[in-house]
Amino acid sequence: MVHAGDLDTIAAPLDALGVNYYNPTGVRAPSTPDSPLPFELVPISGYPTTAFGWPVVPDGLRQLLVSLKEEYGESLPPIHVTESGCAYDGIDDPERVTYLDGHIGAMRSAMASGVDVRGYFVWSLLDNFEWAEGYTKRFGLVHVDYDTQVRTPKTSYAWYRDLIRASR
Repeated sequence: MVHAGDLDTIAAPLDALGVNYYNPTGVRAPSTPDSPLPFELVPISGYPTTAFGWPVVPDGLRQLLVSLKEEYGESLPPIHVTESGCAYDGIDDPERVTYLDGHIGAMRSAMASGVDVRGYFVWSLLDNFEWAEGYTKRFGLVHVDYDTQVRTPKTSYAWYRDLIRASR
């Protein structure tokens, strides 16, 4: 239900835009005429995948950020990448380091193209409960032993810590 003043509030300029990016999704026209949706999802091949089976495509983040700048120009508020991350098993997780390095590099490339990005937030600090997947997918920079609650920083934690420290 729309109340008095709602449309004025909705029309107010944004202070910032939060963008979540994990991976691109392929779509095409439906293969059957009686499809309930006007599209169907298709796998994106030719890229490494995470433990979730998601393709790792850092340039997709750059393309997304640059396309927002192209579409909205000067009206685009500063952007914060509010979630970006990947699921991998193990405490020694070089694949996560590669993912983060690639995606942060893609963000920097977008910034070099004039996109005003103010922050990049890794999902997630700790392994956690992931919606329909429960505790089976590990996105954290810190491993959580769910039985003992012991927390162990992963290789990616040290890498990200050092990256942040060097950026000061």
